[in-house]
Amino acid sequence: MTIRIVLYSHDSVGLGHIRRNLALAHALTERLGRERGEAVTGMLIAGRPEATEFPPPPGWDWLIVPGVRREPDGYAARALDVDLDTLAAVRGGAFHAAVSSFRPDLIIVDRHPLGVARELDSALRAVRREQPGCAVVLGLRDVLDAPDVARAEWRAAGGGRSLRRLFDAVWVFGDPAVHDASATGELPAGLRGLVRHTGYLSAGRTRGAGFTVDEPFVLTTVGGGADGARLATAAAAAPVPEGYRHLVVLGPQMPAAERAAVRAVAAEGTRVVRRVPDVLALAQRAAAVVCMGGYNTLCEVMSTRTPALVVPRVARRAEQLIRARALARAGAVDTALPDDIDAAVIGAWFASRVGTQTSRSALALDGLASVSRLAGDLLDARTERGERVAV
Repeated sequence: MTIRIVLYSHDSVGLGHIRRNLALAHALTERLGRERGEAVTGMLIAGRPEATEFPPPPGWDWLIVPGVRREPDGYAARALDVDLDTLAAVRGGAFHAAVSSFRPDLIIVDRHPLGVARELDSALRAVRREQPGCAVVLGLRDVLDAPDVARAEWRAAGGGRSLRRLFDAVWVFGDPAVHDASATGELPAGLRGLVRHTGYLSAGRTRGAGFTVDEPFVLTTVGGGADGARLATAAAAAPVPEGYRHLVVLGPQMPAAERAAVRAVAAEGTRVVRRVPDVLALAQRAAAVVCMGGYNTLCEVMSTRTPALVVPRVARRAEQLIRARALARAGAVDTALPDDIDAAVIGAWFASRVGTQTSRSALALDGLASVSRLAGDLLDARTERGERVAV
């Protein structure tokens, strides 16, 4: 028998959603399949064409839907000349057709319960009616946003009680001892009975291809790079500790003009590249890491003992700032605000941290193993779900 899984992410900025779902796909294939003695096949539904540059696990494939971009007042089509309602209809229709034909046993929706502009609403209701044995999970990162912003987003999605009828579980990919989204008010009361904290999706990540770099070295990475130019510029100009090299990874989404500006200020001993096959492999080998505060980047960093300076994004959302401060209180990282960072500050931090290590063993980092166990429990409950009343 084969277990069928669909992972969805809305994908507007960065690559974090894609990389999180890839980590889940690898873990479910390797762990869930092994534990149950069944093959696993699945679809990764995403909105960025760059996703296909990341190889999925055996038995998985990508379904790329038309993309969205962030505007000051919400979302818009990234490339198509259509309004948001039309875009949502196209994206939601593709999702509906995929799950209706593929008939998955498990669907995991990343971050936004109904996608962009409620694009998944009718499809998820159809799953309840037509595929009642399919388990539907909402997967949430450890931090959503400032509580008032999170509450407004839940209201726009219909509220916790309404959403509860569409989901069997809510998995929060974090450690409540570090940050508890239920306690802060980021999660609606109507969903809290479904919530399970899995731990961070850190331990057991699959490493990609290697990348040649002279060692020892320090590392700067700014994720996808769409909003990382300021930090990358300051880091590239930072003095490098004696005897070390510095690798700066800009990310595939940084505009060409910004990439050129970063390269123009690179200090002696600093190498600037647009992308690498696998940041995790580099973080494991680096003597120190400077990075932004995205969930996926920090999960990879926390799977190592490498010291990290986190400079979070503070515009648009408070998520990265909240995460960075929570992890700093737990002793897992150092952190600084973007306005407090320049080349001298980063250089001094590198000099103070090379030759040291940071223990993160007190944190719950085994989320990938927890997710596989929770998925197995949901699969075991298929008969019970098949008897529930359709919505």
